[in-house]
Amino acid sequence: MGKTTTAVNLSAALALMEKNVLLVDLDPQGNATSGLGIDKTTLKKNMYHALVDGAAPGNVILKSSLDFLKLLPARMELFRVEMELMESPDKENKLRHFLERVKDSFEYVILDTPPSLGLLTFNALTAADFLLIPMQCETYALDAVAPLMQIMDIIKKNGNPRLHMGGILLTMFDVGESESQRICESARERFGHLLFNTVIPRNALLKNAPMDGIPIFLRDMGSFGGRCYLNLAEEILHLK
Repeated sequence: MGKTTTAVNLSAALALMEKNVLLVDLDPQGNATSGLGIDKTTLKKNMYHALVDGAAPGNVILKSSLDFLKLLPARMELFRVEMELMESPDKENKLRHFLERVKDSFEYVILDTPPSLGLLTFNALTAADFLLIPMQCETYALDAVAPLMQIMDIIKKNGNPRLHMGGILLTMFDVGESESQRICESARERFGHLLFNTVIPRNALLKNAPMDGIPIFLRDMGSFGGRCYLNLAEEILHLK
């Protein structure tokens, strides 16, 4: 439970605050798309067509079950983007150019990246203003954060000077597990002010909500996990 759970539920939390939000699914697995209840087999257009074919935003953006939340969906065709854009002279900026066409319609655009550091992730970092890193409270998770921050610095110097660190979000925290406590303490020592105050718990409702195709709030508005994502949204509202 990490990046996609956070992307879906943070987007939903901001939408509940009546902020116009666009969730962009850049993972070919399309889990954020499924997490909003979209049947990927019915999609006529998705992020592949936006990035490779230059499809019109109105032909790709979908409504969700929340009034203020829309989605740019993904499915398996997105795996072909890296190969098909290999010779493009501006391949790292395809997403940025696409989003420039719709940015005035949204207050927040949340990008759910693939787990690997390929062309799609570089497109996301080139288009973004802030990087949010979900860090699971599990062994080895600490070691994965520093390389991401180094990549962010490279992108900032060479392609996107607007990019800043939004923060590191601790997820899958188990208050009764000593390993979770240890990693949380180590993260606070190492990253300090970069950590969000909000910590996302290990939570069955959060884990199961994506399989139901709904954000946590539509399953249980008062759940502890849902309240945590509302708290995170409040912190996001104050990012500058």
